[in-house]
Amino acid sequence: MRKFGLIGYPLSHSFSKKYFTEKFLSEHIKDCSYENYPLENLDNFLELVSSDEDLCGLNITIPFKSEIIRFLDLINPEAEEIGAVNVVKISRPDGQIKLHGYNSDVTGIKDTLLPFIRDDVKNALVLGTGGSSRAVCYVLKKFGLKVSLVSRDRKPDVLRYSDVDNVILERNQLIINTTPLGMFPNIGTMPEINYKTLNRNHILFDLVYNPELTSFLKMGVKQGCSIISGIKMLHSQAEKSWEIWNNDSM
Repeated sequence: MRKFGLIGYPLSHSFSKKYFTEKFLSEHIKDCSYENYPLENLDNFLELVSSDEDLCGLNITIPFKSEIIRFLDLINPEAEEIGAVNVVKISRPDGQIKLHGYNSDVTGIKDTLLPFIRDDVKNALVLGTGGSSRAVCYVLKKFGLKVSLVSRDRKPDVLRYSDVDNVILERNQLIINTTPLGMFPNIGTMPEINYKTLNRNHILFDLVYNPELTSFLKMGVKQGCSIISGIKMLHSQAEKSWEIWNNDSM
């Protein structure tokens, strides 16, 4: 039995196990399983990997997408440039464990955003500065957009929420939430921006997919914005993960 799973904390919001379990059933893949591994820290990560020789691959989610890198033997150049890994491929040549890191979020973000990137979309506001934010910024810059980051904390070259005035909101047609705000079970939370400034020229993309329609996106609907749920990104990055785990050349 080949085993795969998800590492992060908490995992109550995650649909990954459901997605892969249904995939295995619908595609008649009988020799695979997918489990959640809720870890509050990575102290026991290597023990987890070494204790089960059937474990072939892992997805990595909040808050470990950057911290996991220190355990890897190899890292894909794209993931290294981003500074975040959400897919780990596990091999055991000659009984030695080798961990190879990738970033499938890039594929998920690209596939999700591509239909919405109009010629008039020049600027993007990215809310949050974690591992998912790094992948988002990487894709946006490949699209040729100018990116501004927003954080609760004061950081060099990063706006604070109190800095995001109406002029900044009007200038940035694309606004992306990469924070956990609005994620189940805290579905009433959302980034603190002036939503009344938004209009039909804005596009709101939320990486949170549970619930599919977050408070952030609901506010966008009220203002006539185009909205993008994180559910398509989830499916796209999951399929890329599966490709990585099963491609011997990767």
